[in-house]
Amino acid sequence: MEGGGLRSSRRPPSPPPPGVEALCADLGLDPSDRRVLLLAWAARAARMGYFSRPELSRAGAALRANTLPALAAALGPLAASTDASPSQFAAFAAFAFQYCLTDPGQRLLPLADASSLLAVVLPPANPHRGTMLEFLGAQTEYRTVTADTWAGVTRFALRVDAGCDAHADDDAWPVLVDNYVDWVRAARAKGGA
Repeated sequence: MEGGGLRSSRRPPSPPPPGVEALCADLGLDPSDRRVLLLAWAARAARMGYFSRPELSRAGAALRANTLPALAAALGPLAASTDASPSQFAAFAAFAFQYCLTDPGQRLLPLADASSLLAVVLPPANPHRGTMLEFLGAQTEYRTVTADTWAGVTRFALRVDAGCDAHADDDAWPVLVDNYVDWVRAARAKGGA
């Protein structure tokens, strides 16, 4: 997946390893497809861009798929069930954050990496997906994202409506979320969002 939608901003982009590229081709997926990250989650993959045989076997067992076509077919329902369950989505989002921490001892994701990851993790139909990515690109206060902030952002994106009307100022959201809500409301007041 490195070299597709997810890559570290500290390293130049590189193509996915040939084995992963071949696996994605066999599954009919682009390496940057969200379902590849879901496969990594089901496999409990340890290293971004690589799948070991035991990891793929674990994913196959978890998804009750013992062939590549069955595995490919199982990824759509996995995405749907993950998106429909707040606890399952939270586990997927937490895995994705940890999966992107590629350096030993790394605890923060650079904002550019977190933005790229958010674009993959959030369901395409999520009402905050586009505006949150626009906000993250426009704001200048944050350069990195912690795991706690990441969890708050992804939880918020699932729970709060597009206009942020369900967000109360006294809710316990990360400051980044509060800033996003202020930005959305200001844009809406101007007639933008």
